[in-house]
Amino acid sequence: MDETEFWELVDTAREDAGGDPEEQADLLVERLVRLDPEAVLDFARHFESRYHRAYRWDLWGAAWLLLGGASDDAFDYFRCWLIGQGREVFEGALHDPDALADLLDDFDEEIDGDGEDLGYAADEAYEQLTGTVAPDLELPPAPAEPEGTPLDLENEALLAERFPRLRDRFRS
Repeated sequence: MDETEFWELVDTAREDAGGDPEEQADLLVERLVRLDPEAVLDFARHFESRYHRAYRWDLWGAAWLLLGGASDDAFDYFRCWLIGQGREVFEGALHDPDALADLLDDFDEEIDGDGEDLGYAADEAYEQLTGTVAPDLELPPAPAEPEGTPLDLENEALLAERFPRLRDRFRS
């Protein structure tokens, strides 16, 4: 599976789920089980590598503003959700996290921002296909700390200065 196929699966599942991340995860599992186990592992590798790329302080700050706070776990689930938003939103957020103010149509704290189930879709599909747990993906280890300059996530003035468009659109 190449990068284009990965993003097509993510995008069509999101569109068919009407943006609901839990439904999107269910649809991804349904579609992944139609593939061979190696393709499912390829999907998992694409997902995991993007998940690690998004482990950044600036994205954590954006998540903090969008979610009204974000613990370690909440930020993990936010990164899964961000991948689930598709290539344009994901890459745009990596380039400039404050651009999420323009990239997101809307943001409902009740359903958006938490894509925990998306992070397990490939594992679930692989297990359904093979009856076994997915093997190690043989990717570099996850970073121990977020990339970039640490942010004081509880400093509202600092976050407002760093992410003015997000603050104005989602926290006014």
